[in-house]
Amino acid sequence: PWCPYKVLAEGSASGRLCFRTPARGFQCSARACRAHRSPGGALVANVLRNGSVLLQWAPPSPAAGLRGFALNCSWDGTYTRFPCDSVELGAACRDYLLPEAHGSVRYRLCLQPRVSPPRPAPPAHCVEFRVEPAAMRDIVVAMTAVGGTICVMLVFICLLVAYITENLMSPAAGAPRRA
Repeated sequence: PWCPYKVLAEGSASGRLCFRTPARGFQCSARACRAHRSPGGALVANVLRNGSVLLQWAPPSPAAGLRGFALNCSWDGTYTRFPCDSVELGAACRDYLLPEAHGSVRYRLCLQPRVSPPRPAPPAHCVEFRVEPAAMRDIVVAMTAVGGTICVMLVFICLLVAYITENLMSPAAGAPRRA
């Protein structure tokens, strides 16, 4: 049950053959991720809270002559669409993990089944999604922690000033006065 795959960098025709274990039985829970489905539901992009994306799909029917899958990726920039690395997946693969996706960027992933000739290739299934920016969450948590620390420090400073004012600045009772 290994999934062989090859990542092809932009503009490259060769890549290193890798293997990964499939994530069988993975279910996207509302607290851990958000699921986006392609029209027809054949391809699902599970966007996880850590910024990675687990793609899942069912085998095409009929599966006779299936040689594998081609996964194409692109994302929208401010003014243009940029291609991501393409991936060639073996016929046994039913999922693929994109380890790092950019936050606040609209992705479009298309999965094209590859079949042996003379069969025509089934249509590609595409899914679009946007990854929640993890950095903003981290900044909000950090700023809340820093703000709370500053408040505690201000309270201590106020108490210290009150103590100094009360005990050191007022004349001591019973001290002799000069005439």
